[in-house]
Amino acid sequence: HGAKFGPFAGWDMPLLYADQGALDSHLHTRKHASIFDVSHMLQTRIVGKDRHRFLEHLVVGDLKELPVGGSTLSLFTNEQGGIEDDTIITQQQDSLYVVSNAGCADKDLAHLLKHAKIFQDQGADVEVRKIEDHSLIALQGPSSQKALEQISGVDLSQMPFMTGQFIDIKGIPCHVARSGYTGEDGFELSIPTGEIADITKALLENPEVKLAGLAARDSLRLEAGLCLYGSDIDSTTTPLEANLVWTIGKRRRAEGGFIGSSIILDQIAKKGGDRRRVGLIVEGAPARGHSKVLSVDGEEIGEITSGVPAPSLGKNIAMAYVRKGFNKKDTELKVKVRNRIQNAKVVKMPFVPANYHKL
Repeated sequence: HGAKFGPFAGWDMPLLYADQGALDSHLHTRKHASIFDVSHMLQTRIVGKDRHRFLEHLVVGDLKELPVGGSTLSLFTNEQGGIEDDTIITQQQDSLYVVSNAGCADKDLAHLLKHAKIFQDQGADVEVRKIEDHSLIALQGPSSQKALEQISGVDLSQMPFMTGQFIDIKGIPCHVARSGYTGEDGFELSIPTGEIADITKALLENPEVKLAGLAARDSLRLEAGLCLYGSDIDSTTTPLEANLVWTIGKRRRAEGGFIGSSIILDQIAKKGGDRRRVGLIVEGAPARGHSKVLSVDGEEIGEITSGVPAPSLGKNIAMAYVRKGFNKKDTELKVKVRNRIQNAKVVKMPFVPANYHKL
């Protein structure tokens, strides 16, 4: 398909394909559907009767109350209250299915195995299994449901956003999660590795479905206000600073019990932390990561973490961390781009309204 490759998280990843540039690929995803190869991401399964107690020690989500088939975005945290990774966890009948970032795969797996050993040594029934025989593709965009229904023969209209189930696709058992990283309706398909090329080819027989690479994925997720680990969140950012407090379950806020919970919950109670993640519309040239953010008086008050020209808006957008007090909607700011000072304004995220399938 004429893919142009580039390095990402230790992998060679398709950045774009010969039939479309990044801009066209982005717009095609918003209008129709695209397939992203995300097989570099880490898939694990947590089994054993103590699996909920174990994983709730490592992440902030309420996993015990998650219904079977329900998914939640959660955060691995550290002793300092920082975010070690973001992850999507799905409650399966007899296990917890965890998908986490490629850039953190080695770190996350070592973290899971280390703490599983501690729990096992204390008599807990828990086991961490790395899924090595399945690969992942993400089918994203408003035509996704129709395209997947065509090759699976399954009615997906009653499957809401952030749920997962096992579905046979062309006779192959696959795990299908209604989720993604674009702000559009879509699915992440965990498929036996030997069958994934055939299923991808079958999806591509639909003229509305095209392959898309990392370049479009980055602009799509930024328009959707979604964080990229290592850029917009890292081990030094807390859930409050990152505006991700909503990922902490109500029961978990009351009980704590996850790594770093005393620091994180105290910061939330006191509205602490000295910075906040915001969205910006930037005039002039696009502001890229590490560009400095200034007050209108010229004082340095923050830094851009991600920035792109937004194809859906025809404007330059960015995420940034700014000093608390400068994070209110419509606050006028300045951004330093290649020694030029440009106007910017704080706006609510997502920049483009989400198009998730809700019932």
